[in-house]
Amino acid sequence: MSRLRVAASVAAAQLRHDRARTVLAVVGIAVAVLSTTLLASLGYGVFETGQQKFDASGRDLWVTGGSLSKGPGGFGTSILDAHNVSRDIESREEVTSAVPMAFQAVYVGNGSGEMQTLVGVGIPTDGPFVSYEKGKLPHGDIHYQNGTYEGKMYHEIVIDPRTAEMLDVGVGDTIYVGGSVESARENEFEITGISSTFSSFLGAPTVTTYLSELQEVTGTTGTDKATFVTVNLKEGANKSAVEQELQRAYPDYTIRTNDEQMRSVLRHNAVVIAVGGALVVLAVVSGFALTLNVLSIVVFQQKEELAALTALGVSSKTVVGMVAAQGVLLGAVGGLVGVAVTPPFVVGLNYVAAEIVGFEGLVQAPGSVLVLGGAIALVIGTLAAAVAGWRTLRTVGVDQLMR
Repeated sequence: MSRLRVAASVAAAQLRHDRARTVLAVVGIAVAVLSTTLLASLGYGVFETGQQKFDASGRDLWVTGGSLSKGPGGFGTSILDAHNVSRDIESREEVTSAVPMAFQAVYVGNGSGEMQTLVGVGIPTDGPFVSYEKGKLPHGDIHYQNGTYEGKMYHEIVIDPRTAEMLDVGVGDTIYVGGSVESARENEFEITGISSTFSSFLGAPTVTTYLSELQEVTGTTGTDKATFVTVNLKEGANKSAVEQELQRAYPDYTIRTNDEQMRSVLRHNAVVIAVGGALVVLAVVSGFALTLNVLSIVVFQQKEELAALTALGVSSKTVVGMVAAQGVLLGAVGGLVGVAVTPPFVVGLNYVAAEIVGFEGLVQAPGSVLVLGGAIALVIGTLAAAVAGWRTLRTVGVDQLMR
């Protein structure tokens, strides 16, 4: 204990003696900690945000033609004869509702002649899964009319706040929507509501109308295409049993639960996740290398003092302990600084992410991530200082006092 107290006292004195070196080492460790905590927060936030979006949908099962990772906004139209498929699924005893939805790229303009490419959402009815900030879609999928597509087209549409700002329009105004520029100019829709439901789910500006009308203006009425069919089960229904039953009934489609669909999306983006993990490792390794170099310089500049201590009979273990104590102190301070500045950086990154991709809360820093950052700082500081001290002791001798 006496040796430890001496090592800590000398280490603190050395750090106070040259404050510029101390500040440089603290900044290096803080940068390493900040890089690690931000990357870890991004990975955690992406997973949590995705899980929250799927859970918020209130759906028990998803019927898709494969992965929800193709086409605009990460979705592709893969269910054919969607209305009939939905009706067949809904007719089953365990099912309360089956809702087909389509997500397609559409051209949208406000009458100025300029068109924007946005995500068009088609739903048969608004239902409880759509929340509105203003107005609503007042009618249902009338145009479908049992597959004839001869019913009335209401030409009503709901937009999200980002689209409203982009086009400078609001409820009561009209916009032009179609699968091509020519089609859009021929199809005028009245804005009847504002909703962030689908833009929050996709992270992109959206326009939402009735499924059959979206199919009409995009030329997919012949195949009745939809992106997926969401299924809601009766309370107490065996989700696994229904999933297997539907899979047997529709072998060409993929039936997944919320959790399974989320894992499918993550698997499809495995490369992105791997890159994120590699960046975390790189941040730790680079932080260690930076700290090792800084502490090596710090220790090397103390070689005369270390040589004097060696000449006085201080053991190598004690000298290494003093150097390691500097690393522990530097790591503790650098870790505290890195952890302290993480929340403000998280707020800033969330603002940027919301502006660019439309997702709020994409970067999340739970307590476990902050603890991880602090632990990494202590480990980096201690190991780097110990390695630096051992390397320096190999070259430090009494002859240093004669120079």
